[in-house]
Amino acid sequence: MPSRPWHHSKAPLGSCTIEPMPDFILIDQPSALEDLIADWTGQPWLGLDTEFVRERTYHARLCLIQLASPKGLALIDPIALGDWRMLFALLDAPETVKILHAAGQDLELFHDARPDRLPAPLFDTQIAAGLLGHPPQTGYAALAQQLLDISLPKLHARSDWSRRPLGQSELAYAADDVRHLAALHDQLSQSLSDKNRLNWAQADHAALSDPARYRIEPERAWLRIGAGRMLAPPEQGVVRALAAWREREAQARDLPRQWLLKDEVLLRWAEQKPDSVAELTASTAIGAKMIERHAEAWITAIREGAAQPPQAVPPPYPLLPEQERTIKRLGRIVQARASELGVDRAVLAPRREIEALVLGARDGQVLRGWRCEVIGTDLLAALEDEPAGEPHRAQPAN
Repeated sequence: MPSRPWHHSKAPLGSCTIEPMPDFILIDQPSALEDLIADWTGQPWLGLDTEFVRERTYHARLCLIQLASPKGLALIDPIALGDWRMLFALLDAPETVKILHAAGQDLELFHDARPDRLPAPLFDTQIAAGLLGHPPQTGYAALAQQLLDISLPKLHARSDWSRRPLGQSELAYAADDVRHLAALHDQLSQSLSDKNRLNWAQADHAALSDPARYRIEPERAWLRIGAGRMLAPPEQGVVRALAAWREREAQARDLPRQWLLKDEVLLRWAEQKPDSVAELTASTAIGAKMIERHAEAWITAIREGAAQPPQAVPPPYPLLPEQERTIKRLGRIVQARASELGVDRAVLAPRREIEALVLGARDGQVLRGWRCEVIGTDLLAALEDEPAGEPHRAQPAN
């Protein structure tokens, strides 16, 4: 298959060290990507991973896509290609299971490239391992060591994947990230089948392909600012409005949120409510050019936010003592069931799910699908036996 020629540096005869030829192909031309798609279409499985950087941008910058199939290994260079999205023809194939490990960040990148649809069907080896009793955050190298007795080096874990050219050892390291996914898939699938948990994995993997999972709504961006939850309604409205402006601006300009407005500035303005350029300038050390560019938008957001009526605040927020007691009691029920099944309790119901139940939510993951059957109905019954008291009001106390 066409790929970029592999070059080795010249050395005097007699002192030349012969490097092994790589067992992967490097795709950096559109014609080579077209050939790969044509050749690999219809394969039963596809190993998939990505390398990216996210230091000076809002969106992660996709730097490398690693693929494995029964046909071999391929590394796709999206930086060289520019538009690599023809690859979705391969990633969308319904007859091909896409195998990943800890797929969330990879799928976020694909969502950025195409927000309305994500690759499917999927198999996440980290999720599958968690359903079999491995720690929920088990890494790829650790899983390969435990299940396949294969030791993978981590020499290039902190490489700058946006740099070009990448070295041969870096490319080989990247190829290793998909080399063993099929073997892990086969072993994990068999174990899931033996324990009658394949349907658990299928449900969790299907949820990964929901685009809503990766959608960021500017109106909810303020929830990342923990201190904003505890403010009185007028100040909280300002934080909500400024955070929404910051999120939209960061998305549009592809800049980190904190480069536009730091959290502490949002909170300070929520308290002070500056209403002029002079007041903005006096309240913070933001540069004159930034204030000149955004002052009108900031003042508008502050005025409109302060005028907003109180809105419901989703958890987490401080719990009443009786609610804390109920959460601990439900946690013991989850722990007992998890021990019976030989899995980590977080696989069944992490604390945030239990908190939401106690606070009155009935739309969480623990009340859907296999989790509802395994633990959700028991938790609801326990809540009915001992009510947790009144849920928190929509707005924290001033």
